[in-house]
Amino acid sequence: MTIKYDQNGLVPAIIQDATTKNVLMLGYMNEEAYQRTLEIKKVIFFSRSKQRLWTKGEESGNFLNLVDIKNDCDNDSLLITVNPVGPTCHTGTDTCWKEDNNSSYGFFSTLENVIAERVANKDASKSYVASLFSKGINKVAQKVGEEAVETVIEAMDNNDKLFLYESADLLFHYLMLLQAKGFTLKDIEEELKSRHK
Repeated sequence: MTIKYDQNGLVPAIIQDATTKNVLMLGYMNEEAYQRTLEIKKVIFFSRSKQRLWTKGEESGNFLNLVDIKNDCDNDSLLITVNPVGPTCHTGTDTCWKEDNNSSYGFFSTLENVIAERVANKDASKSYVASLFSKGINKVAQKVGEEAVETVIEAMDNNDKLFLYESADLLFHYLMLLQAKGFTLKDIEEELKSRHK
């Protein structure tokens, strides 16, 4: 890999969680840190303040286990994907931007949060979600079954618009059922990952 180091012999190294895709920190590498990272499969930086190599986690045990290294289009910065062991920031937070390193499922995560808020609010007169939850888990499960049947029916028809509509209903109600059972998409992800070979 061709790397363009700066006048001080350093290159910025952006650290990204391989699973969540969240950016965890920014460090700097010189040629020796880069080579040692490849050798031991743990991320090693060049500390500008200490003027020496340091392995992330050498004192805390919160190592960054190497998954992959990519160079950008100008060859002057690295994207390093890792499997972090514990929090990444020296302050004890998951990231150096004080963010939790949780998986995000895009708009599905937004929906999970909306469902949780409406369930907590319990205003059945203003919220379909709260209203359905107030009828108990059996009603939520029944609704998922109804939506699944409607999705299957539309899958056998030629109206793609109705199929997508019913599919959206099914996913929405399934998110509700997950929460009614005390689970989230993260739990489903973990179950599927455990099956992956």
